[in-house]
Amino acid sequence: MQRKVLALVLAGGEGRRLFPLTAMRSKPSVPFGGRYRIVDFVLSNIINSGIYSIYLLVQYKSQSLISHIQENWSQTSVSREQFITIVPPQMRKGLEWFQGTADAVLQNVNLIQQHSPTHVVIFGSDHIYRMDIAQMLDFHEQRNAKVTVAAIPVPIEQASAFGVIKTAADSRIERFEEKPKNPSSMPEDPTKAFISMGNYIFNTDVLLAALADAQRKNEHDFGGYVLPTLVSSGGLFAYDFSQNTIPSTKPYEEVGYWRDVGTIKAYWDSNMDMLDEEPIFDIYNNNWPIHPTISFVPPAKIISGDIQNCSISNGVRIKGASIKHSIIRSSVVIEEDVEITDSIILERVHIKKGAKLNKVIIDKNNVINEGETLGLDPNKDRFRLHIDECGIGILPKTIL
Repeated sequence: MQRKVLALVLAGGEGRRLFPLTAMRSKPSVPFGGRYRIVDFVLSNIINSGIYSIYLLVQYKSQSLISHIQENWSQTSVSREQFITIVPPQMRKGLEWFQGTADAVLQNVNLIQQHSPTHVVIFGSDHIYRMDIAQMLDFHEQRNAKVTVAAIPVPIEQASAFGVIKTAADSRIERFEEKPKNPSSMPEDPTKAFISMGNYIFNTDVLLAALADAQRKNEHDFGGYVLPTLVSSGGLFAYDFSQNTIPSTKPYEEVGYWRDVGTIKAYWDSNMDMLDEEPIFDIYNNNWPIHPTISFVPPAKIISGDIQNCSISNGVRIKGASIKHSIIRSSVVIEEDVEITDSIILERVHIKKGAKLNKVIIDKNNVINEGETLGLDPNKDRFRLHIDECGIGILPKTIL
């Protein structure tokens, strides 16, 4: 039977640990890098893998995300098999919003039935990575799997935030524990645990039966119920993400780069990972592009300044500033004698003469006053910034 794949992207994440970046937008809609949003990475991976039937399931504070998809990911459909469709909660099963990952799919099971795929790819939208999903599908079919879970080793001290997997020699999953307090380590490396990336491939009949069972048991999550229940069937396999190969990957890049940017520290670190001359995640890859936000503003204009190891986006205007190891997004104005280090500046920020910024995140539409300092005096910063537990200060988005 010819493979027919439907992709469901779970893009309803509230992102509480990314506050205040998520005060007015959902986690997948948070800007990332010079010209992206977090959701662009999973959508690029799906499209680059040759999968063109995509439902994007949204929920919390979704308007920013919906606008982004409509403006940057609209497809002129040439057939019923090529679309990116935004699906808010339809409340077909009751008055509740999505109660969990499995419930989000269950509430939209009619879309699966209408499309009649052979396989359903269910991916999260909260991570920064490149992945050829076609290779995971090949793995799934070669092992005659019912369900395949993308997996990756992480330091064991981080594993409690994920589903932890124990596998046999043939990659068959023998145990799946959702967010265990005491995660099991990998037999060959006690410092690491093998965890689920939250990306799944289901045979359609298996998925529909599992969702019906979860509904009867009033269960709502893949990690908490569906996957542990399916382990006993013997058809659950783990796909080792480190085996996934992407064309034109540079020798200096980290093998199997994948980051859950669920905290301010992780978000800042992942942005910085793209900046070095030989970055561990190189955004410049023409053979596996991450599709950026469409821009209608003029190119960046740099009159003068000392700029080192930075990402500067369209519409930025710089005169006489010192900017080091920072990301400057679109339409930012930076005046004379400004100093910016280790920072992320989002769209339409105006930084006036003599301001100094160090390791801060400035959200959209803000004005930094002449001579103002941020990120240099913790006692002073707390009156102007939201200080995350990691110590990074964030200036929340301003509504114009």
